[in-house]
Amino acid sequence: MTVSTDRREAVIALARRAALEILAVYESPFAIEHKQDRSPLTAADLASHRCIVAGLQALTPEIPVLSEESKDLDIAARREWPTLWLVDPLDGTREFIKRNGEFTVNIALIEHGVATFGVIQQPVTGALWHGAAGAGAFRREGDADVAICSRKPASAPLRIAASRSHRDARTQALLDALPGSEVVGCGSSLKFCRIAEGGIGLYPRFGPTSEWDTAAGQAIVEAAGGAVLDPRGRPLRYNQRDTLLNGDFLAFGDIAVRNALPA
Repeated sequence: MTVSTDRREAVIALARRAALEILAVYESPFAIEHKQDRSPLTAADLASHRCIVAGLQALTPEIPVLSEESKDLDIAARREWPTLWLVDPLDGTREFIKRNGEFTVNIALIEHGVATFGVIQQPVTGALWHGAAGAGAFRREGDADVAICSRKPASAPLRIAASRSHRDARTQALLDALPGSEVVGCGSSLKFCRIAEGGIGLYPRFGPTSEWDTAAGQAIVEAAGGAVLDPRGRPLRYNQRDTLLNGDFLAFGDIAVRNALPA
């Protein structure tokens, strides 16, 4: 499915409306709850979720919506969906709670398991990125688009994104095995955006993420010329399994970097 200009702009506008819902909570005292998996939940997550789901259902009533906050759907039913919207209404809730600004709104279109279109919006700065298969990747500045592309070939020093909230031993071991590289701390899906812009060359993630954490970012990175691969070199795919958890992955601005990584 080619994303029309009207549909793209409608989704971008929806992401911006969700950002306003988030900021209304961010700028006031807020309570923190915890879901069954102990991950945090705030009123901002729920307000953004309601905004996006209602907007997408009005825009494309024929396309189902799978959001982090509505994930308890029948597995067999959702596996039958050839096309769906995959949404993280507030990616980086821990960053939101820390009030460091590094959280995003993520909206992706999935077609037969492939993330073909993605929008990522950063509420605090107003920055927005979008990309679609065959159409390129862009950073929206005001009402104008600036084309972006990943850095090819990767230049020294290799800049590597490492999560502020999820730095694990395997990530640290990879960083230690690449002397001379530069580590860039970055939260949420902003790591994918930095790769798509050419500011970062590698984002390794060893440990669980959910499909809504990566789908929009993968669409943008791939549209910018990069790749998001599992350890066997296969692109991540979506809504293809009973679980909605991703395995380990690495995001590259230049796929040639993969050849330089330790086995």
